Amino acid sequence: MPGLPVQKPAPTTYRTLEEIQQRKEQLKTELQKDSTRFSTLWGQMFVKRKDVSKGEFIANMVTNSITAIDAFLLVRKLLKSYRHIFRR
Repeated sequence: MPGLPVQKPAPTTYRTLEEIQQRKEQLKTELQKDSTRFSTLWGQMFVKRKDVSKGEFIANMVTNSITAIDAFLLVRKLLKSYRHIFRR
């Protein structure tokens, strides 16, 4: 999922009040577009998943448990092997 683009404002000088008002309207339009896009991305992040069966639920629990145990054992092994680095 691509992030929102970050644009640096170009240094400009405004000579009239109309130029300032035009730039204000441009920025307002850009903000509305960004807000709409952000809202869409935010909504996609929290889409409710379809209901899973008990078998799928148990399979997911087992997979997540194995992943957690594997991560724990990896951290333990790294700490044991490189304890001298973490003591400082």
